[in-house]
Amino acid sequence: MKQTKILYVASECKGFAVTGGLSEVAGSLPQALLNTSKSYKVKVVMPLYKTIIELYGKKLKFVGSQDVQLAWRKVYCGVYTLKKDKIDYYFVDNKAYFDRDKLYGYYDDGERFAFFSKSIFTVMDIIDYYPNIIHTNDWHTALVNIYLDVLYKKEGKYMDIKSAFTIHNIEYQGVYDLPFLEDVIGIDKKYQDILEYRGLINLIKGAIVCSDIVTTVSPRYSKEIATSQYACGLEHIIRLNNQKISGIINGIDVDFYNPETDPSQVKNYSVDTIEDKLTNKLALQKMLNLEIDENVCIISLITRLAGHKGIDLVIDRFDEIMKENVQVVLLGCGERFYEEKFLEFSRRYPGRVSALIVFDMNLSKKIYGATDLFLMPSKMEPCGLSQMIASRYGTVPIVRATGGLYDTIKDYSNNGNGFVFKEYNSLDMIEKIKEAVSVYNNKEEYLALQKRVMQMDFSWNASAKMYIEMYRNLMK
Repeated sequence: MKQTKILYVASECKGFAVTGGLSEVAGSLPQALLNTSKSYKVKVVMPLYKTIIELYGKKLKFVGSQDVQLAWRKVYCGVYTLKKDKIDYYFVDNKAYFDRDKLYGYYDDGERFAFFSKSIFTVMDIIDYYPNIIHTNDWHTALVNIYLDVLYKKEGKYMDIKSAFTIHNIEYQGVYDLPFLEDVIGIDKKYQDILEYRGLINLIKGAIVCSDIVTTVSPRYSKEIATSQYACGLEHIIRLNNQKISGIINGIDVDFYNPETDPSQVKNYSVDTIEDKLTNKLALQKMLNLEIDENVCIISLITRLAGHKGIDLVIDRFDEIMKENVQVVLLGCGERFYEEKFLEFSRRYPGRVSALIVFDMNLSKKIYGATDLFLMPSKMEPCGLSQMIASRYGTVPIVRATGGLYDTIKDYSNNGNGFVFKEYNSLDMIEKIKEAVSVYNNKEEYLALQKRVMQMDFSWNASAKMYIEMYRNLMK
């Protein structure tokens, strides 16, 4: 049987190097594709960061090396490999670019990821793997699709390779001054109009134009980014290329997030033994010095403390929330103003509010497995994973209808799997919180909702089927 060969390119990947949601996708989708269909062969390429060497060391196998021509520079490119869960991972080595303490945030990020993108074609030669489809993600790898189109295909090379590009968050576009085109990425000025937008080089714009197909991480987000409210200035480009843009919702790792087997839980439980979740609730109250009360409703927030996460709405109505018979547990860090606000709330409401200004994966799973309602009032949420993880643990989501939240959570009033408010304002949010607490206080009603929430299929296998359909259409 002839297999469709995919080369999946990402700047981070769960199990190797992680900063956000992209790593979850890169770490889960390739495996889900193999589990779903034998017709696909997937290899993953990412940079060889310092953290990967520290984690895997001698397990990494050297494959080969060549120089990469990046504009006027001739740059060393080594390739290492590691097989993990039946997937071949390849790592691009250049210590000057990647032997650093962080993945991103350096003055030369543009050059670093231009090199990584250009190296992909060298990697294909070194590992002797020429895919049917190259699938790239976000601005860090946008140049792969641009190079494929303007450097190689225009010279008659790699004509049979199709390109897919996924936008995880259009806010980050890879924007640089015009000299970046020739001096750093080495693309002739005659192609400037492909990458230029509003007088600057814009890598996301270039990838949208050059790719055969573009996806976002939820159907709703693919429509939202055609508007000025969500597109961060690129709505005109999105509308021009609308025919090749679609959205596929991310999944979650249902084995990793499984209350039945999760070692972080004081007592494991399933949809059939959901009453055992109470043990975790009481343990969390004790651990966080909250009043021990099995009947009080615990609302959790596990989030990055940033404006677009809707934290301002929560702060605006916090005292009103606390008029209900609730406790609030926050886990997250971010902007100093928000951190200090929640620490202030924890002092104002001792025994009822716990503010944990940190991010800890193990602690987050304890909170998912112990709380009753999960609040996620985002202004913008391309996909969102937390509402799906909360559902997996029987913690009922309260969300705003945006992006992936709109696609995954339907309102209780329509026999849905959570509580949804539409407009971005604190009045609508507080009304929905009060409704959710009211349902919680009706134990029979809440139990039926909990069970419905836990039975939602947010697995990667469901999402993989949609990606496979996209790949099939691309190959046609």
